[in-house]
Amino acid sequence: MAFRMGVGGGNASSGMGVAEQSVSTFQELQRKKVYRYVIFKIDEKKKEVVVEKTGGPSESYDDFTASLPENDCRYAVFDFDFVTAENCQKSKIFFIAWSPSVARIRPKMLYATSKDRFRRELQGIHYEIQATDPTEMELEVLQERAN
Repeated sequence: MAFRMGVGGGNASSGMGVAEQSVSTFQELQRKKVYRYVIFKIDEKKKEVVVEKTGGPSESYDDFTASLPENDCRYAVFDFDFVTAENCQKSKIFFIAWSPSVARIRPKMLYATSKDRFRRELQGIHYEIQATDPTEMELEVLQERAN
């Protein structure tokens, strides 16, 4: 069985590559602050992780969570701005693996087996959250992790 290779080679367990655009879009979020968040999905036809949606710098965390599908899996990165106890403005990048409990088994398996490989392509992630329900990724969860 032949696997199509994405950036940095393929993943033998899932065969999912990573679209070049996925990495470059993440880097724009990280370095240039062009986006507040990026939502990625697995394109099964292309056998790679692609950008599904981006949110501009002025979009909120609520805009981000509303963009995630209720019953399907996604990967996402969110650039979280906050103020520390010492009154310093900081920013941390969260990687969120969204796998709602109501999603079908096949997408859950596909996203689970492809996650580590995709996550390794995104250099500079500060925290990772695995969420199966919206309460597992509420804004308070990010605030607790970031501080």
